[in-house]
Amino acid sequence: MAEPADLDVPWTRARAASRLRELLVCGVLGPLMDLYTRRRVAGHERLDDLTGPVVFVANHNSHMDTPVILRALPGRWRRRTAVAAAADYFYDKRRNALSASLAFGTVPLDRNSGAGVGPGQTAHLDRLIGDGGSLLVFAEGTRSRDGRVGRLRSGAALLAAEHHLPIVPIYVSGTGEAMPRGHRWMVFKAGRPGPRHPLEIRFGKPIAPRARERPSEVMERVRLFLAECGAETEREPHAEHVHRRQPA
Repeated sequence: MAEPADLDVPWTRARAASRLRELLVCGVLGPLMDLYTRRRVAGHERLDDLTGPVVFVANHNSHMDTPVILRALPGRWRRRTAVAAAADYFYDKRRNALSASLAFGTVPLDRNSGAGVGPGQTAHLDRLIGDGGSLLVFAEGTRSRDGRVGRLRSGAALLAAEHHLPIVPIYVSGTGEAMPRGHRWMVFKAGRPGPRHPLEIRFGKPIAPRARERPSEVMERVRLFLAECGAETEREPHAEHVHRRQPA
């Protein structure tokens, strides 16, 4: 397979495409999702003092996570945020790449190479950030099979450190029930219209990677936020070291 940077479709992030995406996410998918779910969004104020690009890092339960999170973002952030997508899944065929890129503003990432930000893999991400765009990363690299948060990969922390960007952690819950793994569309709660799945989207305090802080330590701080929100998580390496460094 070609390098992720070679698979990117940058014109799908142009202004005209962004406007179409806004209509799709908020004008079409939003009302449809409301038929199946009722959502609660918290922590918008965490974004108020941020002006430049950021790396959003979220847990991953369902294909539904992407439109749910994009819709929850304030408009000025939503219109400038691309979504990291698995190159082997969404970019295996040209039509799949175009569909994902147009619908959700995706950028390809190699989830099979550890951090996913190795040599030759980030030129398109560098351009995105250089143009003022933010990036949404599902750091587990895949959807959860049981609702628990798996090990968080370090690519988001490496990218944030390289570009001196803050990481904004995002907790999302309920999407795994509303659109379970293996389903191509949402399902009604109790199998019938009426009762709706509760969704929660919570934005955390921005995390600025510290000098000489290991990527795994940065991701441990993300994990701690997810755990505080109620997620069952897998502790990152060097977790005890990170706990000792947390401010009182």
